Amino acid sequence: MRKPQLVFIIALAGGLAACGETSSLQVSDGTGPSPKLPEPNKTLIPTVNIAPAIGWPQGKKPVAAAGTQVVAFAEGLEHPRWLYVLPNGDVLVAETNAPSKSDDSNGIRGWIMGKVMGRAGAGVPSPNRITLLRDKDHDGVAETRTVFLENLNSPFGMTLVGKDLYVADTDRLLRFHYENGETAIKSQPIKVVDLPGGTRNHHWTKNVIASKDGSKLYVTVGSNSNVGENGMDQEEGRAAIWEVDRATGNHRIFASGIRNPNGLAWEPQSGALWTAVNERDEIGSDLVPDYITSVKDGGFYGWPYSYYGQHVDVRVEPQNPDLVAKAIAPDYAVGPHTASLGLTFAEGSKLPAPFTQGAFIGQHGSWNRKPHSGYKVIFVPFSAGKPSGQPVDVLTGFLNNEEKAMGRPVGVVIDQQGGLLVADDVGNKVWRVSAAK
Repeated sequence: MRKPQLVFIIALAGGLAACGETSSLQVSDGTGPSPKLPEPNKTLIPTVNIAPAIGWPQGKKPVAAAGTQVVAFAEGLEHPRWLYVLPNGDVLVAETNAPSKSDDSNGIRGWIMGKVMGRAGAGVPSPNRITLLRDKDHDGVAETRTVFLENLNSPFGMTLVGKDLYVADTDRLLRFHYENGETAIKSQPIKVVDLPGGTRNHHWTKNVIASKDGSKLYVTVGSNSNVGENGMDQEEGRAAIWEVDRATGNHRIFASGIRNPNGLAWEPQSGALWTAVNERDEIGSDLVPDYITSVKDGGFYGWPYSYYGQHVDVRVEPQNPDLVAKAIAPDYAVGPHTASLGLTFAEGSKLPAPFTQGAFIGQHGSWNRKPHSGYKVIFVPFSAGKPSGQPVDVLTGFLNNEEKAMGRPVGVVIDQQGGLLVADDVGNKVWRVSAAK
């Protein structure tokens, strides 16, 4: 490799060569039911603007919204990403990271992305475990923790139906027997169904949620690329939400064309399934907004051929105009490149107004936008089962004055006492937001 090319690659991987491309719009312009969608700005060198991960200095914490307060519910965790609250109030936290993806790391682009993820705090080995946190005296801080499950394979989503605890590893959905109050599970798992994984596993996180009657499980499966550049044969069963029959393991594609769905939640008034989705990269700082949306059975949401309905992505070959014509526009944009992952509704929350009816969203933060976006927890108000206003910040201050990441929020969930728990995989903490005293 010629020295100038090597220097160029190193500069790009370090986030030093953003090639001058910057946002011409505000994050708020790419937010709401009708976001602004400028013309794509595909540059020779993609914008790489990393917020280097440094962790929280002693005594520092995020900034909570007026009328609320935040404390560390648990500290000293190892890359906590996803949360689940058991019926007795115990909190499960998936300590996890990406599995080995040898084929996804090949070539210059794979090498660059490895450097990007490492600098952003995502380069650590996966702990591959689920930890149980218990706040027995209900003071908002967990007094005890135990290893609940270990030797998993990049676990993420969790859900309980009766005495069956389901865990979504990166390549399979597992079932464990659970007894109320258990602090550790030693029994061997039963495989429910294989999930797309393998040596190329671009979007590795798999989430799971149960239907209200417990008969069905819904599993998120992200795409195996940005916009299908590895070939659509690598995307079988991906960029989709699966519906799995809990009794038999039989599955079908419930909705497709969803690039990287993560959060799943049932909207309390309408009963509709909602998801938080990461959209595509590398066509400019203002495209494409991530979104939350209700999910229609059989719905197609555009990926990779189009975004926000019929906005065609010309990078994709071959094109598919028939599918584009069917593409459903999402319900609500939550800003370009915000990496919106966590999603939970305010049902059961005891936070004060305006956080009483709507959705909390954990925004992990951008790498492909200048200036940064995300790196906070927001709240989208709802009315009659639909978003009804502009987002309100819940937790901010994850970036310091030098634009370095002290923390990055991921999963969000309401605990049994009505507080909001937030997993922070750079700060290695779980934060708890509650009404100010």
